[in-house]
Amino acid sequence: MAITNLTADQLRDMYLKFFESKGHKIIPGASVIPENDPTVLFTTAGMHPLVPYLMGQMPHPAGTRLTDVQKCVRTGDIDEVGDAAHLTFFEMLGNWSLNDYFKREAISWSFEFLTTKLGFDPSQLSVTVFRGEGKEGDEGYIPADEEAVEIWKSLGIPDERIYRLPREDNWWGPAGTTGPCGPDTEMFIDTGKEKCGPDCRPGCHCGKFIEIWNDVFMQYNKNEEGKFVPLGRHNVDTGMGVERTICMMTGAKTVYDTEIFAPIMAKIDELSSAEVVSKLSEEESLKARRVIADHMRTATFILCDPKGGVKPGNVGANYVLRRLIRRAIRYSRILGIAEGFTVKMAEVICEKYKHVYPELAANLEQCRADLEQEEKRFNATLDKGEAMYNKVAEQLKLHGQSQISGKTAFKLYDTFGFPIELTLEMAAKDGLTVDKAGFDEANLKHQELSRTTSAGSFKAGLQDNSEVVTRMHTATHLLHAALHQVLGPTANQKGSNITAERLRFDFAWGQKMTDEEKQKVEALVNKWIEEGIDVTMKMTTVEEAKAEGAMALFGAKYGDQVSLYSIGDISKEICCGPHVKNTKELGSFKIKKEEASSAGVRRIKAVIGNM
Repeated sequence: MAITNLTADQLRDMYLKFFESKGHKIIPGASVIPENDPTVLFTTAGMHPLVPYLMGQMPHPAGTRLTDVQKCVRTGDIDEVGDAAHLTFFEMLGNWSLNDYFKREAISWSFEFLTTKLGFDPSQLSVTVFRGEGKEGDEGYIPADEEAVEIWKSLGIPDERIYRLPREDNWWGPAGTTGPCGPDTEMFIDTGKEKCGPDCRPGCHCGKFIEIWNDVFMQYNKNEEGKFVPLGRHNVDTGMGVERTICMMTGAKTVYDTEIFAPIMAKIDELSSAEVVSKLSEEESLKARRVIADHMRTATFILCDPKGGVKPGNVGANYVLRRLIRRAIRYSRILGIAEGFTVKMAEVICEKYKHVYPELAANLEQCRADLEQEEKRFNATLDKGEAMYNKVAEQLKLHGQSQISGKTAFKLYDTFGFPIELTLEMAAKDGLTVDKAGFDEANLKHQELSRTTSAGSFKAGLQDNSEVVTRMHTATHLLHAALHQVLGPTANQKGSNITAERLRFDFAWGQKMTDEEKQKVEALVNKWIEEGIDVTMKMTTVEEAKAEGAMALFGAKYGDQVSLYSIGDISKEICCGPHVKNTKELGSFKIKKEEASSAGVRRIKAVIGNM
C-alpha cells in the first residue's frame, strides 16, 4: 500500500539512500542561478550543472553514478500560476548514469522504488515509451524504443498499460538544432478515475493519470544533416518532482494543500483582511493565495541563493525576479494584505526550508532588504497606475465614450503593473466597460513575443558548447582577471551570458567605468590573447583551490572534487568549462558597451574576433 503520510523530508532522504544503495554518490545540488550556462536564466533541471560530464568533456569527480536533489526555477508559464498544477519553483530528485548503466537498470530501479519504497501497487502503474519516427533509411528516421517496452514487460507491466507515443511526448533534445538526444520513458499512477473518453491515456489532463517519474536515455546525436546516429556513449538522466510526488502520495487535492505549503498558506491567511476576503469569490481568493505562495517561495530562493547577483531589475533573470515579486504584491492587494508582507513571507519560507538549504538563513538579511526596497518601489508604481487609470476614465467621459480599449488596458498592465482585475473593478464602479477580448489579444501577443525572445534562454543547454561559445567563455575568464588588475579585487563576477554573437559579463562595481579603464581592460585581454597562453585544467578540492588563490563562489555548495581552470599565472577559477586550449584561439577582444545592470553591479558586453 502506498505511503499516505509521507513528508518532503522523508521523500528526499528515502530517494537519496535508495540510489546510494545502488552505487550512486550523493552530490550537492547546484545553485538555482546557473554557473557557466548561458542558455538559461535559472537552473531548470537537475541535468544543467552536469552538462560537461554528460557530454563526456571531463570525468565527474564523484564517479559515473550520481544522485541529488536540485532546486529548479521554471517561469515560462508564469501567467498560469494560480491554478492547481503550475509552480515556478520546485525540487527535483534525480539520478544519473554517465556512460555507466543504461535502460535495464534505470527502468528496473524506478519500478523498484515506486513499488517497494513508495508502496504503489504495480497494477496502478502505466508507462509511456517512444514509438519511433519515419522509415528506416529516411532522413530523420528514429527506431521505436522496443528495448524499453521489453524491459517493462519483464517487470510485469502488460502491453495494454504500455503506451507508445510520438516524439513530442517521449523524446528529449537536442537542446539546439544538433547534439545529444534520445527517447524517454515516463511513469504514471492511475488514480482510478474513469477515462474521459476513448483517447484518454497518460498525458491526458482529465486527472486519471498523474506523471510521477521520467527516465531519459541519451543515446543519439542529431547531426547537421538531420540524421540521428548512435552517440557512442550512453547517459541516463531521471527526474522526480518532490512537490508533485508528495501531493500524489498524500492524496492532497493540489500541491498547495500539502505540508510543503501549509505554513506558507497559513501566513497568507493570517495577513489577509477577513473583511476584504469575504467579498471575494472562492476562486478569486484561492488564486491569489496560490500566486502569493508560489511567487514568494521562488523569489526567496533566488534572493537567498549562495551565488547571489540576481536582484529585482529590468533585464533577464533580474526582470523575472522583479515580475515574481510584483505579481505577488498585486495579488496581496486583492486579499487586503498590508504593505510589508513580502519580508514576513520570506521569513516563514526560510524557517520551513533552512534545515535543508542553510543558505536561506545565511542570506535572509539581504533578502529582507531587497524585498523591502522592491515592495515600496512597486506600491508607488501601482499608485501611479491608479492615477493613470483615473486620467483615462476622465477623458472617456469627457468625450462621451464608455469603453476602455484593450490596448489601453494592456498598457496599464504592462507599463504600470496595473492588473486587469483592478481595471475591470474600477471601470465597473465608474460605469465603464473594458474591451477584455482586446486586452487578452494584446497580452497573448506579448506572451508569444516573450517566449520567442527568451526561447534560447530557457532551452536546456547543450547547444552552446560550440567552438565560438567556448572561445567566448574563455574570454570571460581573461576579462575577469583584467578587471581585477585595473579596478581591484572587489570587481568580482556576478553573472554571465554568452551567445555566438557576444559575451555579457556582470561584475560588482559601484560606478561607471571611465574610458581609460575600459581601454586598459581591453588592452590587457588582447595582450594575453597575443601571448598564446595555455589553458589547463586539473581536479582538486575547494580548499586547495583557495590556497592557490582561485576565484570561485565559495559560498556555494561544491562536491569533494572540483575542476580548476588556469590560464598561465593570469587566471585561476573553479569552473565546469568548456575552454579553449590556448588563448591564441580567441583571436581578439573588443568591449562594445559598459552599463549598469543593477544596484552595485555593472555589465560589459564584448565580442571576440576571428582567429
